[in-house]
Formats: sequence, structure tokens, C-alpha cells
Amino acid sequence: MAELVRVEHLKKYFKVPKGTLCAVDGVSLSIGEGRTMGIVGESGCGKSTLGRTLLHLTDSTGGKFFFEGRDATKLGKAELRAYREKAQIIFQDPYSSLNPRQTVEDTIYETLLLAKRHSRAEIMDRITQVMEMVGIDSRLRLSYPHELDGGRRQRVGIARALALNPKFIVCDEPVSALDVSIQAQVLNLLQKLQREQGLAYMFITHDLSVVRHISNDIGVMYLGQLVETCPSKELFRTHYHPYTKALLSAIPTLDIHSRMKRAMLRGEIASPINPKPGCRFAERCPCAAERCQQPQALEEISPGHAVACCRARELNNLQAPRA
Repeated sequence: MAELVRVEHLKKYFKVPKGTLCAVDGVSLSIGEGRTMGIVGESGCGKSTLGRTLLHLTDSTGGKFFFEGRDATKLGKAELRAYREKAQIIFQDPYSSLNPRQTVEDTIYETLLLAKRHSRAEIMDRITQVMEMVGIDSRLRLSYPHELDGGRRQRVGIARALALNPKFIVCDEPVSALDVSIQAQVLNLLQKLQREQGLAYMFITHDLSVVRHISNDIGVMYLGQLVETCPSKELFRTHYHPYTKALLSAIPTLDIHSRMKRAMLRGEIASPINPKPGCRFAERCPCAAERCQQPQALEEISPGHAVACCRARELNNLQAPRA
């Protein structure tokens, strides 16, 4: 599968009264055509900022990212317009992300109108097409957001994202605000659209059961940095970073005869403002050593599986690679 998105040491810093907030700090990853990269981590770790930076909803501070092999880090006005037709976003809240004064038709119409390359007849045909693709009944064409339930509102958001035939979509926790039964419907819809349209997703979530269901690859993020990346199935079978172990140990089990073995974390979360060098998880890590105060880089433990932990091999009884 050809590579669609490549991110190299991407950074996004914000100036705050107490210094510099490092929301995204040196993230590198790649996403292939028609594949889903899941980004997981606790609230405030920089997942949404990463996705928004890739779409130029906020400008990057450093690093680069490439789309279809071309540098998309710094774009002019015309280039940015063309890029945004190919890269879209589905927001978390399906109510606040829609204009309450626009009907379903108006919401999709505006997206196509701004592209400035469709006639009115083509726009109306495309609206009908994308509504059918996402499962919105034609009778709801002139409905307003407050007249729709959460699931239908999110389908409108998906239809808006699909209107210009994008290749890459950032899904920023698109099901977290929905009921569980509706979550399954929306997830199945996203997978169906991916198969039919060949879409690539960056799926941002804190729900590990959701990301396991929809992702091909997973990146675990902690305080602005990726600490572990690997194929989705492998992460739930074999994981090496202490933070990943703690994250996965918190997943509830349905087996009443098996007692859950929680990896309890102690200490305070390090501040993302003016962070100290070294592992940002060290203050909560039960396995921290003196060398954890040195910068940690993602190291490939096995093919396709990388971990940012200097003690990963030691803690998991793995052999170091031969020189």
C-alpha cells in the first residue's frame, strides 16, 4: 500500500504566561492509502492538536509533513485550498460543529460552493449522492441540526467531509459523544466508506476498544510524544512501554472469573509547559532509572513495532540487536 501521509519530527508549541506549552513534540509517523492510524492517549496528550496541525487548522512550530510525497508543511493560499479538498476532518461534537442556522442541504452546499468549480446542478446532485452514501434520508434534506439526533448529526458531519472526495480524513473522536449503539453504526459506516472510497484515516480517540476495532496501526501518545507504535492487533497482544501496559490494563473485562491485574500509576503528571529533557513518563513510571532522564527516541523492537523507552528490552527480556 502506497504511503499517503508522512510526518517527520512535527512540533506544535504554544506560548503561555509561564513559558512554552509543548502540545506536539517531535512526532513522526506514516499512514498508507486506505489505512487507518489510531492515535490513543489520555486527555491533554496532544492527539487533537496533532490532527489539527496536519490540516493547517493551526500552524506547526517545527518539523515537516508530506502528503502524496509533497511537502505540505508550508502552503500558499492556492495550495492550501487544494490541499484542504483532499484532507478533511470529522469533529468530536456533532452539534457544535454544525451551523445551527443551516439545513443539512446548506451545510453540504456551502462546502461545494467554496470549491468554486461546480455548477448549481452539479452541487445539488452531489448533495443527493453524499446523503445517500452516509445514510441520511432525503426527507431530512431541509432539517436543521436541532431537529436531528446525535447519530444523524454526525452523519451530516461525515457527509460534509466527503463532499469534495478527499483522500485523507482526521476523525477527531467522532463517536465519543454518541450512544453506544449509535457508535457502532457510525464506525461501521466509516469502515464501509473506507472500503468503497479508499480513504485513509487518522482516528483520534481515548477509547481503546474503538481503536482496536477500526485501526490498522496504533500510536500511543503521552504528553505530546509517541511512546509506542505498531500494528493494531499486535499492540493488544504484545506491548512494551510501561505507559501502554498501564493503559491497556484499565480495559474492563467481561470474564467474571478472571481478576483484573491493574498497573497502578503513582505520582503527578509532568507539566507540558517547559518540560524537562528525558522521558516524560518517568515521574509516574514504576520502572524509571537514572538514564530515563536522557531524551528517549522511538526504537524498533521488532519489525513494525517501535518503543520510546531505554529500558524496554531489559524489562521485557529482549535481546539487543547485533551490531
